[in-house]
Amino acid sequence: MKEKVVLAYSGGLDTSFCAKYLSVEKNLEVYTALANTGGFGAEELEDIETKAYELGSAKHVTLDVTDTYYSKCIRYMVYGNVLRNNTYPISVSSERVFQAIAIIEYAKKIGAKYVAHGSTGAGNDQVRFDLTFEVLAPDIEILTPTRDLQLSRQEEIDYLKKHGVEADWSKMAYSINKGLWGTSIGGKETLTSDKTLPEEAYPSQLEAKGEKEISLDFVKGELKGVDGKKYFNTVDAIRALEALAAPYAIGRDMHIGDTIIGIKGRVGFEAAAPMLIIKAHQMLEKHTLTKWQMYWKEQLSNWYGMFLHESLYLDPVMRDIEKFLENTQETVTGKVIVTLKPYHYVLVGVESDYDLMKSDFGEYGEMNKAWTSEDVKGFTKILGTSLKIYNSVNKKY
Repeated sequence: MKEKVVLAYSGGLDTSFCAKYLSVEKNLEVYTALANTGGFGAEELEDIETKAYELGSAKHVTLDVTDTYYSKCIRYMVYGNVLRNNTYPISVSSERVFQAIAIIEYAKKIGAKYVAHGSTGAGNDQVRFDLTFEVLAPDIEILTPTRDLQLSRQEEIDYLKKHGVEADWSKMAYSINKGLWGTSIGGKETLTSDKTLPEEAYPSQLEAKGEKEISLDFVKGELKGVDGKKYFNTVDAIRALEALAAPYAIGRDMHIGDTIIGIKGRVGFEAAAPMLIIKAHQMLEKHTLTKWQMYWKEQLSNWYGMFLHESLYLDPVMRDIEKFLENTQETVTGKVIVTLKPYHYVLVGVESDYDLMKSDFGEYGEMNKAWTSEDVKGFTKILGTSLKIYNSVNKKY
């Protein structure tokens, strides 16, 4: 009997090559497994399954981890307003670990000797998959044909053509990874420093005209309402917002950052719902949290995002940071009003019972109600004492 290998399969070029290569060249019984983090619809999943069997898969399964991905990761990224380099909502970076966990659990379940992925040797995903597999199943060997053979996309296409695989190869000019928390796009332009992606490279095209005002309702930091409609499941709310905002081509950008392996990397992305949610949530927090809550959240959230990106989700410190972030959301409840426009949006304002601007102490720049002018004079004098001492001794100014 042939030995079993579970291939983390997406239906893209790299994993299609791996499916055929592992079957033909390595004589293995290939089990293709797609770990869905919310990026595929029912029709897409059917097409991917059909393609997997055409490539020689002995069995194909879809492992839906969308709800797990949200509850164990996305909601904490929202609590922390996490943006890698103040730009990227860590879309693909964050989902890979959850895909890897699902894949390795399935491999253990069917008694596979090998597990495989289609990552290249020049990116972050190879580390994310390898590390998760090694930690959770050190006895299962990892196979990585694309990385080991150092193949170009054209060489993979040529191999598949040689073995009778038919496809619309023009659609594979760009590497597209789609999940609940955004879509990444890689192509020839992202390999340079001076070019950007053409309009047609983005899966979502500009369709909406004019502008539209919507509201986002948060309950303890979680999105529970979109444009007046309430949602019990936040995953459904995210999808509803994406459907509203994507036609405005909102949330597009180019992320440039440091990879895990040390080189600089560049990738395009579109993330309409994630960007709106993070920025609206952040505005609500500015109204409902104290100065020091905001400050320490920013410090820990930066570390949380970095550890997600660096494939260290399984480190126990992440659970500690999650506890902190969750505790800060007790009063982050209210409505954020947003105006959608082609290619951009405007945060209009908030309505919240916990709005710290709604106090009887004063109105910024207008009226003080809880202190006198003499109080401020005395406060300022005491506040400046240490500065006066330093400057009187050192006479630098």
